Amino acid sequence: MNLDTREPVVQTLGVLETAALLRELTAGLIALTDFDEALLALVRVTRDAVAGVRWCGFTALRAGEPAGVAASDERLAGLDDLRHGPDSPAMSAVQRREMILAADLAGETRWPVWTARARDLGVRGVISAPVDIDDQVIGAINLYAASPELLTPQHQLTAMLLAEHAGLLLAAVRDRKRHLTLASEQDAALLHDGVVGQAVGVIMTQRGCPPAEALDVLRTAASSLDIPLREVAERLVRTVSRPRDA
Repeated sequence: MNLDTREPVVQTLGVLETAALLRELTAGLIALTDFDEALLALVRVTRDAVAGVRWCGFTALRAGEPAGVAASDERLAGLDDLRHGPDSPAMSAVQRREMILAADLAGETRWPVWTARARDLGVRGVISAPVDIDDQVIGAINLYAASPELLTPQHQLTAMLLAEHAGLLLAAVRDRKRHLTLASEQDAALLHDGVVGQAVGVIMTQRGCPPAEALDVLRTAASSLDIPLREVAERLVRTVSRPRDA
């Protein structure tokens, strides 16, 4: 028997497999700060982990406008990109705030232009689940099958759990990015602050290190001594400015 000609055997995800998927997603996104990088990790992990899903994509919107797109396979990226047309399963999921299932695109009439493109690319079934990220960004995760009727109620349950978990992880990614940006702005202000800037210059000269590293040295000293950063800077500047005895 030629095994290559047989239809693929699809095993639906059980509780343990779904838990493993969510755990792998958490591990992959927990330290990321770049939103686009996080989306790409999300769709690739999902594609590889969910039985019966050949491709995965994500559609993101900010203030109702396209804000990002990711695809596990670049060839299908246009299916998730609303700039190619808003009439799609992803947009239906976002607008209706509910999961959208099309188990067999052969008879699908809801998104005629999108469906024709999808079928040309080999897509035969799709699930789109809405993802709430934060007050500014929402989206949908899209699971694609290469054969009709492969997507089951178990896939819908998995998509629902995945959407909930992904929303939390992506919100955390955006929060980390905001905190990093704020910290960077605060650092820039400190480096231009009189006595702190002088102290940073002293440390840079002594250690031959860049400004950010010198500022970290000051912060570490302030934490160790349990005194304000500015006071540490003032002490350092006074010390190096003190005239030495002949």
